Amino acid sequence: MWVMLAMAALGQAVPVNEKLVDGLPVQTVTLVAHGTTQQCSGPMLADVLNRLGAPAGNDVRADALRLILLAKARDGYQVAFTLGELDPLLGNKRAIIATHCDGKPLADEDGPYRLVMAGEKRGARSLRQLETLTLLTVE
Repeated sequence: MWVMLAMAALGQAVPVNEKLVDGLPVQTVTLVAHGTTQQCSGPMLADVLNRLGAPAGNDVRADALRLILLAKARDGYQVAFTLGELDPLLGNKRAIIATHCDGKPLADEDGPYRLVMAGEKRGARSLRQLETLTLLTVE
């Protein structure tokens, strides 16, 4: 069943908006970027991917390991992730779509959404002004 759901979103840039993140459990992670440390909160990226129909848990195997997520910012900056690294039962990289940092809504230069990769030594994959998510498959 996950194949049909993922195929519906496969290759389509999905806008990151309130509808996509509303109602999902909120997590807090630490972001270190440009010498500043912040506590950021929002839904787990894995939960957002589940909402898009991506496989999760024990279904992240075989062909699902060829799925990548392309995240794009308003200014055109893009980063890619494998589904395997983001799944809590496989790679367990803690990534959130932050709506708040240090208890405040994100400022316009960072938000309204920011993809935050917890635990990375540099903030290069913590994407400011997150605009779209695209699920792709690698042949």
